[in-house]
Order: sequence, then structure tokens, then C-alpha cells
Amino acid sequence: MGLFDKLYGKTNPTQTTSNSQSKVGHQEEWEFYFSNVNDKLGSIYVNLGLRKVAPIADKPNVVWVSIKMNNPREDGLSSQEESGLLGDIEDALVEKIISKHNAIYVGRLTSAGDRDLYFYFGDTTLYDKTISEVMVAYPKYQFDFGSKEDKEWGGYFDFLYPLPQQFQSIQNRRVIEQLEKGGDNLTKEREVFHWIYFKSESDREIFLEKIKNDNFSIVDKGSDKSYGEFAYRLQLKRVDKVDQNSVDEYVIYLWKLANEIGGDYDGWETSIEKD
Repeated sequence: MGLFDKLYGKTNPTQTTSNSQSKVGHQEEWEFYFSNVNDKLGSIYVNLGLRKVAPIADKPNVVWVSIKMNNPREDGLSSQEESGLLGDIEDALVEKIISKHNAIYVGRLTSAGDRDLYFYFGDTTLYDKTISEVMVAYPKYQFDFGSKEDKEWGGYFDFLYPLPQQFQSIQNRRVIEQLEKGGDNLTKEREVFHWIYFKSESDREIFLEKIKNDNFSIVDKGSDKSYGEFAYRLQLKRVDKVDQNSVDEYVIYLWKLANEIGGDYDGWETSIEKD
């Protein structure tokens, strides 16, 4: 049973006429992140690009397909030996459902031994038949499905889409991936620079007081009205590692402190360090 099924239960969705998927007009931006789902570790893979066009009026129905894994890891995520076949099932479902129903695939959840795929539909007539036709090729896998009207795309925005802290972690990973492409070993300590912006000079001083014992050095303080509401800038640096766990720890720490006083953490950068 998919998570949406648990939240909504199964009902007959409203049926509307859908337009061509090519008319959605968004740039796909697929990302993954880890989250806590019903007190279980979950891996979410989602098309962030849809945030610019959703909710889509002619696709008001969410449809989910839940596949029970046969060999999940102990933590409930997919195992290496099964991930290839799960990918094949996902590809087959996505291709068939999109081509037959003009649906939009928005993302998936892997958690607690299940892989749940989520789509938004216009007309949901015979969607269950399409799913069953695909899954007949995979007789060793148990599956479930459901649908529900979701005009505001709450399933996408409130469940699949990352929270601000999770989105910051995704941005951290993007920078780290660029470092790796440059040959960085990530574990070598080096200066890491941070930019934070504030609405007032007093907010900036409050922030500095909060981090006074954290060994950050001030690189630059200034103000620029062209930045609009966040006119007071602060650039910091500290020697740190840049592996994912290390970066998430100190970046999210700074991000949270900035948010507490209405500031805006604007990102970090560092040099590529090789062996």
C-alpha cells in the first residue's frame, strides 16, 4: 500500500480531459534526498522542476503504484542486487503510463521495503488496467495502486518536495559533486567560505554573537542597498572538511541560525584540493 493510499484511502477520482504532456513546459530537474517517513528511513527521488508549473489544472488526480521489494536492505531501502530490476519495472511503468494516459511522473519513495511511484493524471479511466498490464511481466512482485483527487498537488508539494533544510542539503551535494569532478578527495581540510545576508546591521551582530565560539573568521562585512531587503552582507571562512556529512553539519548549522533571526544563508564555496 502506497503512502498516499494510507493518507487518502481509495476513492473514485474526478475525471477531466488532459492535454499533451509536452504542453506542461517545464525543465526537468531530478534530485534525490533522504527523509524520515513514518519513522522509517526513506529515499525520495523527485522532479524539482515541476515546482515552476504546478499545480497543473488539467491533471488534478494523483495515482500511485506501490511495489513490494523482494530483497530490501535491513534499513528498508533497495539493495544493490535488486536495484537494477526495480529500475526496469519503474521504467516500464513510467513509459506505459505516460504514453497511454498522458500523465506526468513526479517522483518516487523508497522506504520500509516498498517502492512507490507517483503520477498526476487528467482522465484516470482504466489506469488500473495499464498498471496490471505492465506488472504481469514481473510475476514475482506484489504490487498495489490507488488514486485520489489532488487539485492543489499537495502530494507533490507537501510530501515529495524537499523541506528547506533538505533542499539546502541537496544544494550542498551539488557543490560537492563539482568538487569531485575536479578531482577533490573531500576529506582534506581547507578554507570554506560562507555568505549570509541580513535585513539590518543589528541582526548581523546578533548572528556574529551566536557563532563567536565556533572559530569562524570574518572575511567581509558591508552593506549594499541594491541587494534589496537583505542589504547587510557577511562573509565568513573556516578550515573544514567538505564531505557530505561534514558540510551538512556546519552549513545547516549556519543556515538555521540565520533563519532564526530572519537572515538568508546564500551558500558556500571552496577550492579544489587534490592529494
